[in-house]
Amino acid sequence: MVSAARSDIHKKPIGPRIKKYAGFYLLFLPVLVFLIIFHYLPMFGIYFAFTKYTIIKDPVWVGLKNFERLFSMPNFWNAFYNTLELSVVKLLLTTAFSVILSLLLNEMINIHAKKTAQTIIYLPHFMSWVVTASVFQLILSPSTAGLVNQVLMNLGITDQGIYFLGSSQWWKFAYYVINIWHDTGWGTIIFMATLTGIDPGIYEAASIDGAGRWKKMWYVTLPALANTIITVLILNLAKIMNLFESVFVLQNDAVMDVSQVLQTYVYYQTFNSGGIPDYGYTTAIGLFRSLVGMVLMLVCNYASKKVRGRGIV
Repeated sequence: MVSAARSDIHKKPIGPRIKKYAGFYLLFLPVLVFLIIFHYLPMFGIYFAFTKYTIIKDPVWVGLKNFERLFSMPNFWNAFYNTLELSVVKLLLTTAFSVILSLLLNEMINIHAKKTAQTIIYLPHFMSWVVTASVFQLILSPSTAGLVNQVLMNLGITDQGIYFLGSSQWWKFAYYVINIWHDTGWGTIIFMATLTGIDPGIYEAASIDGAGRWKKMWYVTLPALANTIITVLILNLAKIMNLFESVFVLQNDAVMDVSQVLQTYVYYQTFNSGGIPDYGYTTAIGLFRSLVGMVLMLVCNYASKKVRGRGIV
C-alpha cells in the first residue's frame, strides 16, 4: 500500500511536486549552498596537488613529483602511522569506557542521582580543546604544583616530577587519558538511548529464571548493545584521518616524534616551513589523506552492510 502511494507520487509531474513542497526546498536551500561552497567548489583545488605553487609565482605543472617527494619523506610516514595509532586506540578506548559508563548509569536506581551523574559526565565534552589542554598542563605539570606529580611524590612512587606532556615515553598515555575524560561522557548518550529501548519484560523474564544483576547485564544488556557498539565503531573508523585539534593543542617540540599526525604535518609544512610554503606539496598531502579516508569509508560501508544489513552511504 505504501509502495503504491510512492509510485503514484513519482508519476506526478515534477513542476506541481516542486510547487507543493516549495517550503521544504526553501529550508534545504541554505544547506545546499553551504555544501556547494565549502565541500564541492574546493574539490577543484585538487589540481594544485600536481603543481609547484608558491604565493609569489603562478602554479607550474610538475605531475607526480609532489607525491614522489611525499613518499620519500620519513617524517610523513611517521605522521601517517601516528595518525592511525592515535585515532584507532582513542576510538577503542573511548568506546569501551562509554559502554562501561552506560552500563553503570543504567544500573542506578535513584533517578535524581542518575541525572546528576549524567550531567557531570557530559560536561567535559562542551569544554574547548584549548581550555582542556590548559587545564591538563596544570594538572600534569612536572613541578610540585602539578596535582598528579604531587600525589606520586607524596606516595613515594617517584622522586622527581614526570613531564607527562613533554616526554615521548608518557605523551601518548597522557593523550589517551585526556581524550577519555573529554569524550567518554558524550559517547554514553548513544548507548544510554539503546539501553532505554530494551524491553523491561526481558529483564523480568531473566529474573524469573533466577538471573542476578550481573547475569542480566551479561546475557541481556550487552547483547542488546552489541549492534550499537559495532555501528559506532564502524561509523567513527571512517573519520580517523581527521585528527587535528586534540593533538595540536597538546603538542610541543619535545614530543613531535610521537605526536605528529597528518593534519599537524600539513600545518607545520605550510606555516612553519622556514621559507615560502609550497602549497602544491601540502595539497598533495591533503589529497593523499582524503584518498586514505575514502578507502576507509568504503571498507566501513562494506562492513556496515555485513553487520547491519545496510551501508553508511
